[in-house]
Amino acid sequence: MKIVGFFAKKPRRAFPALRTAVISLAVWLAALFSLRAYFFAAVPAASAPRSLPIYSVERTEKKISISFDCAWGVEYTDQLLEHLETHNVKCTFFAVEFWVEKYPEYAKKIVEAGHELGTHSKTHPYMSKLSQAEIREELSSSSQAIERVTGVKPTLFRPPYGDYNNLLIDTAKEMGLYTIQWDVDSLDWKNLSATEISLRIINGVKEGSIILCHNNGLHTAEALPMIFSTLQNRGYEFVPIGELIYKDNYVIDHTGRQRSATA
Repeated sequence: MKIVGFFAKKPRRAFPALRTAVISLAVWLAALFSLRAYFFAAVPAASAPRSLPIYSVERTEKKISISFDCAWGVEYTDQLLEHLETHNVKCTFFAVEFWVEKYPEYAKKIVEAGHELGTHSKTHPYMSKLSQAEIREELSSSSQAIERVTGVKPTLFRPPYGDYNNLLIDTAKEMGLYTIQWDVDSLDWKNLSATEISLRIINGVKEGSIILCHNNGLHTAEALPMIFSTLQNRGYEFVPIGELIYKDNYVIDHTGRQRSATA
């Protein structure tokens, strides 16, 4: 009877300890599986390649590009074109489809003056929010509008607001378009003075820089003579973006700087 009593009491005293051990094991396993799930979810996201537009170009020559986005008017565009001609500067314009349709004579003037005209989309949306079908519509419709008016098919594209994602960059590439950003922002859309715009650009450029301006900036045209004279005196040559970038055999580093893959 003593032996029976011994075995009868022993399990009852062991239950609380056993229950605690089981609970601890369950908590530990749950934590382990949570960490495993986090690790395997996080690694693909961190290692997934990111598609980038071209912000600037690695060049040994002192070549740079100035560009003008066209969406909201033409009040200063004639003056801008005059300064470009006076200083023998060729550049790149990016036009929204509704701008081209409203001001076809200016789209023609730009191309006839020897400048480059790329697409800035059809309706100027945040394109990272669009489906692939919507992206294709924005790019194909705007490119066709430019080609109808000027006779030249665009090969360059600038996303409105500088907004992009992998889908946009990859889709544009599939459609034969190089996506272009900038590494020098004039901030002319903030109505800075001509001097402020000039200094931002002059102090910001380096070999292979792409400068962002707007055709209808309040003081943009006024700033151009100082920009062109100063940088040309420093040995810089302004070329259209299509002449600055590499079209084949290139890589784009994590900063968006395009480099020759064969160099």
